[in-house]
Formats: sequence, structure tokens, C-alpha cells
Amino acid sequence: MGREGLTTKKNKLDPEILEDKQDRKQINSMFNDMSYSIEWMESGRQPGLYRGVDKKNAYRKKQYDEIEIIPDITEQLEREPLYMSQEQRRITLDLLRNFSHRERECFVMHEAEQLSMQQIADKLNLKKRTVQQYIERAREKVKKISA
Repeated sequence: MGREGLTTKKNKLDPEILEDKQDRKQINSMFNDMSYSIEWMESGRQPGLYRGVDKKNAYRKKQYDEIEIIPDITEQLEREPLYMSQEQRRITLDLLRNFSHRERECFVMHEAEQLSMQQIADKLNLKKRTVQQYIERAREKVKKISA
């Protein structure tokens, strides 16, 4: 039974009879719940939320602000464990902070996570050439700082 069926049933009830009043109240509640659900399914978002707060974190990208995000690749190298002194960590962190947000994202995803430029482009909804340019700029900054 849909909204029309509920409306028809409600209209047949006598508003003067106590049992019918309770039934009308229940039918109104069912009608409102059904309308709310239908609106949510049609729009794909919670009714009454106009700014998309319900999806706030759904499309948020990872941010690489701290050095701890670089994965430990010790197992992949199959040799002695990697070690970074505090000074090396500070230099690396300063280097990453000199990158723009997109340069840092693309560089870390490419170098640390070993993702291809196309995979990065797909994740960040960018063109492959744009990702390539971000990585090239980041590499230039690394060369400039290490020179």
C-alpha cells in the first residue's frame, strides 16, 4: 500500500470516533515516514539538509601533513630495517611542507605508495598529465633543496 492507499483509508475514517482518531494519527505518521523515505531515495540525500552535511566525509581525501603517513617499506626491501634520524625526519617533513597540497598528495602517493600516475589521477579525479606535472614540480623542489 502506497501513499494514495493510506490517504484513501484515512479519508474513510470518522474523525469523531476515538478509535478512528487513533488510526488517523497512525496513518498520518506512516504517510509522513513514507514521504520522507521516498524523498531521500529520489534525491539521494537526507531531506532537509541542503548543504550536503550528511556526505561531509564521504569524498574527503587523505591529507599528508605528517611524516608518519609514509608507509614502512621494510618488508618490501627484504634487507636491514630502515632508519631515519630525527634530523632526517625534520628535513623530510620540511620538504613535504614546501609542497603545495596537490604536489604533496601526488608525490607521496607516487613515491611512497608506489601508485601509478593513472591510479593517482583516478583517485583524485584529475587528468594523468596534471598528476605528472605535480610530481615533476615536487621533484624539482627536492632537487633544489638537496643541491
